[in-house]
Amino acid sequence: MKRILLPAGGAILATGLLAAGLASTAQADTDIAKDDLVKTAAQAAEVIDFWTKSDNAALKKAVAFNPDALEVEKISSGGGYSADTKPGSTAPIGEEKKTTAKVQNVNLPKTIGKVFFEYRDGSLYWCSGTSIQSQYRNLVATAGHCVYDIAANDEVVSRWVFVPGYYQGKAPWGIYVGKQAFTHYDFDVYEDFDRDYAFVTVYDGIGGTANTPKQVKKADYDAYQGEKFTKDYAISAADYQKCKDLNGGETPDCWAKATDLEDLAGPNHPDATKVLKEVSKEQYDAAPSGQVNGGKAVNATTTEFVTESEYKSYTGPGYRKIDEKGNFTITHYYLKYWVKKSVKVEYFRTEFFIVVHEVKSVGRLGDNVGGQGFAWNQPTGKYVRTFGYPFGPHLDGNKPFTGVTPKWCYGKTAKNVLRIPSKKVEEQISFKCTVTAGYDGAPWLYKYSNSKRLGYVNGVTSLIADTDSNKRYDTITSPYFDGETAAIYRAASASWSGKLIP
Repeated sequence: MKRILLPAGGAILATGLLAAGLASTAQADTDIAKDDLVKTAAQAAEVIDFWTKSDNAALKKAVAFNPDALEVEKISSGGGYSADTKPGSTAPIGEEKKTTAKVQNVNLPKTIGKVFFEYRDGSLYWCSGTSIQSQYRNLVATAGHCVYDIAANDEVVSRWVFVPGYYQGKAPWGIYVGKQAFTHYDFDVYEDFDRDYAFVTVYDGIGGTANTPKQVKKADYDAYQGEKFTKDYAISAADYQKCKDLNGGETPDCWAKATDLEDLAGPNHPDATKVLKEVSKEQYDAAPSGQVNGGKAVNATTTEFVTESEYKSYTGPGYRKIDEKGNFTITHYYLKYWVKKSVKVEYFRTEFFIVVHEVKSVGRLGDNVGGQGFAWNQPTGKYVRTFGYPFGPHLDGNKPFTGVTPKWCYGKTAKNVLRIPSKKVEEQISFKCTVTAGYDGAPWLYKYSNSKRLGYVNGVTSLIADTDSNKRYDTITSPYFDGETAAIYRAASASWSGKLIP
């Protein structure tokens, strides 16, 4: 068990939840750091609106978060965890009094999903996470760096939500806004990645029908700042007149459209007017003579002298020619037509629509997707399955994952063979897995039952490393879950969050 102490006679500028207390004591009274992700239901409602408006556009825009890309450094071997108490576990939701069956097929757990959040620069990211057992069935486990803004150093990320089963903009079991984040004070204050985990309480999920058109009056349409549209419908002259009489004149809802028409007529028609239409030389040469529509107009060819640039850029029907003196000319040709001019009047009604998000509460996270169990102080060398959403490229630029569907790895955990000074990593455990960014926060499930799709969270993906320097990630790491982790988990699992919509 590692402790970060204040240096004798020295000073550290503390940030985060414990900043005030560290000025007077070198050892905190508790390992638990708790921070609000939102402080009011109104803030939570704004978070939902941000991610869901315009057909969940913000969810689709987010990219895989990759803290590993912040710097490149030499990775050395050494370190290792030490258990601080006896091993322990908490059963998954629905398995509190049951035993785990052994089967061979690999099935994806219903509990996993994507964690979405916004960084202070406005960038939108995702990590992986899972629903986990808790008293109020409202808890998510993920990596600490997927909740705490490691760039800002002193605050949680913004607009944090969990979407179980996320698939291409769809949230099949709703969207869950994070309320409070629980982590170890060594991560909150010192960004010690040996404690890179977080447990987040979430409000009841929000689901329902998004982007529902609602017809409104013109004034409400003009005032609305969100997505909106109009539809025009043809109506009769009688209906248009009724609308005018009812409203004291033409309104935005009912209006008339006049169109000037020119219908062909004979040269002897009393209301006919002769008009000329310019055509190409070929069309002119092929046209008949005489008093007919489409006939050659008398003296209806004109030639103009133009500059060389005008000559080269001309694209009209006129005939271009350079005469014997080198002049640039364009000759225009016309045919004659007799037309009867008229006005066509059409009548319309306009309907105005705004796009609203009709949402409802879909209930508690654990009731909808279940929750994995939790285990701590477990020995290494045990088989685990990990599930997450890799997306980012390898160091060589190769990008084998889409981030659309979750992937899994299976194997034995090992004591950490990596020492990463910039992340203060000395006690993490490792696991061979060739995933990339986006897998951050993915649960490590011990004693996973493929038939029940349940196991025990015994780690979360913290760092993704290339250990053989071939520019391909081959290893993932996790903080070792010890008794201090269990204490933080218990505090989070006993915290109530509540509903956003009654």
